[in-house]
This record gives sequence, C-alpha cells and structure tokens, in this order.
Amino acid sequence: MAMSFDKALGIHEAALRVRTQRAEVLASNLANVETPGYQARDIDFRAVLEQHQQQRGNSIPLQASQQGNSLAQGVTHHNHIPLPGLSDHYRNEPELKYTQPHQASLDGNTVEAHEEHAKFMQNAMDFQASFTLLNKKFTGLSKALKGE
Repeated sequence: MAMSFDKALGIHEAALRVRTQRAEVLASNLANVETPGYQARDIDFRAVLEQHQQQRGNSIPLQASQQGNSLAQGVTHHNHIPLPGLSDHYRNEPELKYTQPHQASLDGNTVEAHEEHAKFMQNAMDFQASFTLLNKKFTGLSKALKGE
C-alpha cells in the first residue's frame, strides 16, 4: 500500500516553510530598522495556509484573514508571463504585504523595532510548535512502519 506523506503530515510541512519565510522577512525588517525610507513587510500567514488548503482540495477554511486577500500564484500582474522552468518554490512564494506603522517616522522608515521583535518571537514560538507536531507525526509513522 502506498503512503501519501502529504496526507500523513497534513498542513505542518507547509506551515514550517511559511514560518521560515516569514522569519526571513521579519529579520530583514529588523536589520533595516535604521534605514531611511525602508518599508516594513510581512507575510499574511493565514491567507497563505488557506491558499495551500484550497490547492490541496481541502474545503476546511482555517479562518478568514483580516484583509481577506487571496495571493496570486507566480505573477503579480495579469499581464505578466510566468517564467518556464521556474521551480514551484519560487512560483508559490507568498505575497509580501506592507505593514502600517502605529507612529510614522520622519525619515519614512516604517519599521517599529518593538513590534518586529514581538512578531519575530511569536513566529519563532509558532515555528517550534509546528516543528514539534511534525516531529511527533514522524515518530508515529516510524512506529507504525516498525509495527510497534
């Protein structure tokens, strides 16, 4: 009998990938906290996972995102032509959204260090939780294969 890792692992693999991408974006924001004119970015995690669920054919909505935007696949404008041979990793990159600062800075930088630190730490804790769940799934699959 063939085993489908997609079904066995559920959404956790996709969640880890998106959490990793979000960590990179948030780290970039923190690295540019003093850069004049830098615009802080973020990934709408819920929207990305909802899109992933829809692509996999699951009809269970995760919860509506606050913006309710859907993400475009592979192109940012309907007139753009997707590049042939582009790997699925890059074709399915989540859309980056600009964050709105609570207090505008005079130099045009929208990064608020305390907000970005909090988002980064929350994302790290969520990553660890997803990783732990995925690790438990692998442990369970391993035990099932060994017949324990």
